Amino acid sequence: MKSVNPQTVQRTREQVMQMPEEEKGQSPKNMYGHIKETWKNPSKGDMKQLQWERKIEYRSENSFVRMEYPTRLDRARSLGYKAKQGYIIVRARVRRGSFRKHRINKGRRAKRKGEKKITVAKSLRQIAEERTARHYPNMEVLNSYWVAQDGRHKYYEVILVDPHHPVIKSDPKINWICKKQHTSRVNRGLTSAGKKSRGLRARDKGKH
Repeated sequence: MKSVNPQTVQRTREQVMQMPEEEKGQSPKNMYGHIKETWKNPSKGDMKQLQWERKIEYRSENSFVRMEYPTRLDRARSLGYKAKQGYIIVRARVRRGSFRKHRINKGRRAKRKGEKKITVAKSLRQIAEERTARHYPNMEVLNSYWVAQDGRHKYYEVILVDPHHPVIKSDPKINWICKKQHTSRVNRGLTSAGKKSRGLRARDKGKH
């Protein structure tokens, strides 16, 4: 058995004592931990310039862009994405705002025009999932996550799964999506964004 150098042990103990209190006792971060830490505040540091360049590129592209790799690898993996056949990533663009009606100039009172205090019951993330599902009718939406936003649009990356692919059918962790009861799950509010807009996340009185 190889012996440990006492000087090395003492040097390591001194380095740990000099660390901040919040870092003591924590295991070193892996690659996904560093990616998650970077995306906690993408408007600062090195991510600020990178996000600026990305949004310039996003504006010139179509509303739906199929991605080769997910932009936020840690988030995609935590939501069920795998780098294997049957999975694809699509970046969807949705216009921001509450979709207010146009002004009506005659025929009714001002308070009956329906211009103010009328918002969409669904979130923009759920709208992005539904539009992506219509664009790819042979796929099922697994989940989605935010990647960028500017003054006019929000950008989400949607994880799609092909329920008819043999690789998906043979995977016991994802082949549940091949069953009939999960067909068009995004249009029935069964995704994470859909359940949140339906009030299924809250535990308060009257939310059941």
